[in-house]
Parts: sequence; structure tokens; C-alpha cells
Amino acid sequence: MSQCKRIAVLGSTGSIGVQTLDVARQHASELQVVALACGRRVDTMIEQARACGATYVACGLEEAPEVTADLTGLDYAVGMDAVVSLVRLPEVDIVVNALVGAAGLRASYETLRAGKVLALANKESLVVGGDLIMPLAAQVDAQRRASGVAPAVGPAGALMPIDSEHGAIYQCLLGEERKEVSCLWVTASGGPFRGRTRSELSDITPAQALAHPTWNMGPKITIDSSTLMNKGLEVIEAHHLFNMPYDRIKVVVQPQSAIHSMVEFTDGSVKAHLGTTDMRIPIQFALSYPKRWEAPVEPLDFTKLGSLEFYPADTKTFRCLELARMAGTAGGTLPCAMNAANEVAVASFLAGECSYLGIAETVERVMDAHVNAAVESLEQLAAVDAASREAARGFIAVQ
Repeated sequence: MSQCKRIAVLGSTGSIGVQTLDVARQHASELQVVALACGRRVDTMIEQARACGATYVACGLEEAPEVTADLTGLDYAVGMDAVVSLVRLPEVDIVVNALVGAAGLRASYETLRAGKVLALANKESLVVGGDLIMPLAAQVDAQRRASGVAPAVGPAGALMPIDSEHGAIYQCLLGEERKEVSCLWVTASGGPFRGRTRSELSDITPAQALAHPTWNMGPKITIDSSTLMNKGLEVIEAHHLFNMPYDRIKVVVQPQSAIHSMVEFTDGSVKAHLGTTDMRIPIQFALSYPKRWEAPVEPLDFTKLGSLEFYPADTKTFRCLELARMAGTAGGTLPCAMNAANEVAVASFLAGECSYLGIAETVERVMDAHVNAAVESLEQLAAVDAASREAARGFIAVQ
């Protein structure tokens, strides 16, 4: 790998993508952006490419919006094949996958197949395809060690989680013996509706659900945070990333979002990762590993933090967390079905076509109807995803 790490940012116009580009701007001597991909906001992506010096740009939609910006000097292509081709570019060392939804799985898979480092912000890659992704990551780790580019100590770094929770656990585990880990504590803010009853959630609007108390995120992940589905997806991710049984992955509500996650050890010791609620910190560590660069944001001021609170997660009111854990524990293709149903239900809720409580109801009905099977291929998962989406739309239509 060259001294300056060369990166492709998939989902560059979204929240994670924009913050990734800011980190790259702040560390221009360490990071070079060479490729960008987006969904609908093509003109914005082209402006980003001009600002950061990227040459390759792609729109993941098969029918892309009309481009009004100047494409001179840019290599522009359309469709998911074009996005996936970016990860194979010889100029790319690291792929930041910040695509939203199940579409990101193929990009993650092909990134690792190409032997590149995957900085992962796409939850569905592991939730849906963890059984396919993790063996590939192990292969790339082995390649990195054999070629001498892996750190002398610690993980080889083929798959770097960008999620604040998983990035926190990753750092808490550095230098530790995995056999001495008792459990992982995944922290949750509790979202904007913490403490409410089911009856108080019956008339929730999209605007209310999008008002997250501590994090600034995209709309889909913000809704998932409010339903606690986001935390359920993170439990499944943690299972795959850290090879941890589900009964040793616990969720605790930490409203201040100052503790990003914790690791408990067999001797009763607990290591917690604390920091400012800003995604640029985990993004930067995923790109700088094994080094640490100057902070991209103002550090947390402990003299102003005040109290730290902890509460159990209310899985009876916020059913999605328990549904995700059930899907993960069952394994196979059930997490794929669960995830597809949730994506459809969240989109329908944002469009005013599904009630807030209807999100969990839709997910549960699709899970109940699904015939589970072992994960075999991307094509199989794509078929399960499509069938589950159709089933979810059918359930929503008759709500």
C-alpha cells in the first residue's frame, strides 16, 4: 500500500460519506480520495469530486437522474455494476462502504474479493451476508499478514467497522485475549421515545421519529434508532465481527451517548470507549488504523459531561430489538428476510403509508412467514430479499 492511503467512498453524499470526506480533507497528507459513488444526488457528488480531486464517479441507480454539472475530466458511469467496479480499481486501497440498505452487501463482498480493506458503515453487509463476508475478511487478513502490510501486533485490519459501537468494541479489544472476554456491552441512546408506552407511540409522525436526541444521522438509520432496530442490527453485526455468541452480547441504554460501547472481561473488569458524539472519530480510526491521527473534532470535556445514566432496553415496547436478536440467533436467511421487511416498512412509514408501530408488526409477520435456509450465495440472498420485500408490501397494504 502506498504511504498515502487511497480511498473510494460509496455513498459519498450521505451523512457518513460527507463526514468521511471531511476527515480526508483534514488529513490530506494521509488520505487521497480517488473514487465516489452516490444514489440520486449526482450533481452533489460531482461537486464533491471537484473539491476532493476524485477522478472516478458512479451513480448506483440504473436510471440515473439528469446530470447538470460539468463532467469534464471525470470518469462517470451508471448502475450498481459501475459502483462495484470502483472497488476493483488498482488505484483504490480502502473502500468506505456507506451505502444504505442491502444494496451495500455486493459492494462489501467484491471489495474483499479484490483484496482491499473494507471500512464498513453498511450494516446490512453483515446482518444479511455475514456468513459470506467474514470468511472473505479472514482471507484478506491472511494475505495482508503474508505480504507484510498488516500491523506487527493486533488485527490485520481487512475489515474496519465504522459504526461507533463496533469501532468502540474493536478498540477495547486491542491487546486483549479473546478467551478472557466475558461479554460485549452495546450501548444505545434509547432514541427520542425512551420511556414511552406502546399506546403513546400509536400516532408518532416521521418528523417526531427523525428528531434524534444525540446523533446526526441519515433518515433510515435515525428511524431504526428510534425503534431500536438499529441496536438489533448492531447485535447481529457484533456477533459476526467479534465471533461472539448472542447470549454474550448485551444492550444497555446510555442516554448521553458518551459511552459508545464496553467490553467486560472474565475477572469482572470492564473497558469502556468514550468520546464526543461525532461519527468522524470512528470514521477516522477505521482509516488511520493502526495509527491515531489528530482529533477531527473537539474532544469530550469530562468536566462538562455531568452524569452517566444506564437503563435496560425496553424490548416489549420497542419490539424490533428482540425481533432482530431472534433472527440473528436463528441465523441462515432469516436475518435477510427481517432486514428486507424493515427497509420496506421504514420507507413506507417515512412516506406516510405505514404506522410507526406497523414497522415492527410488518417485520414480525414477514419473519413468521419465512422458510429459513442456510446462506449459500449472494444470488440466494438477493432472491430472499426480493421475496421478503414483496411480502412486506403486501402486509402494509392491508394494515
